[in-house]
Amino acid sequence: MVTKGFFWQMALLFLGATVVLAPAHARTRITRIQDVSESADTPYQNILVIALFSKFDSRRRLEKAVVNELSERGTHAVASTSLMDTKTPVTRQTFMAMLDELDSDAVLVTQLVDIKSQATMTESASPEATLKVRPTYYFNVWEVRLTEYMEPQSIEVKSSFVLATQIYSVLNQEAVWAIESKSKIVQTGGPEANYLVFLDEGKAIVKQLSRDRLIAR
Repeated sequence: MVTKGFFWQMALLFLGATVVLAPAHARTRITRIQDVSESADTPYQNILVIALFSKFDSRRRLEKAVVNELSERGTHAVASTSLMDTKTPVTRQTFMAMLDELDSDAVLVTQLVDIKSQATMTESASPEATLKVRPTYYFNVWEVRLTEYMEPQSIEVKSSFVLATQIYSVLNQEAVWAIESKSKIVQTGGPEANYLVFLDEGKAIVKQLSRDRLIAR
């Protein structure tokens, strides 16, 4: 049975920031914040994956990316969003119930701790024009049609954000490892969302888990 004190460090559970990103390209840098504790009961084999963002869809996408990467390395993992919907309360009690149901040996928690964005409006290219001239039924009178094609202005958004990821041991009821992942992305064009950044984050997080031998491989 997991005690109520297990999630006392999840202070940013009700974080109000929004993560909806459409990157043209992204760069991720990992920094280890806490080395693996000597008491860590590694490697972990059954991990509950939790992302703490205000948007359910963003949580679901990052959790799915992490779970897929863990599964490819032979570690069983479950995304918290696969056991809840948008109306499920994001509380300690909710996650503790999941742990009891799954009998997990670890919890991986990722939260947004910082985000900065700068938007720049770019002018459209010179318009392309077509000119059509044709005679009319009247002497020396011509019909002229000029059509211009102009692309709309576009917006380039440069963003940088920091995610903090910790892994908690269910047995020891404490955080045994922590990293920060810093990414810079550039978004151009319209508002259509491209969630490749979540795939990159998932790969970076799990790769570091493997390097630090928190999972079997």
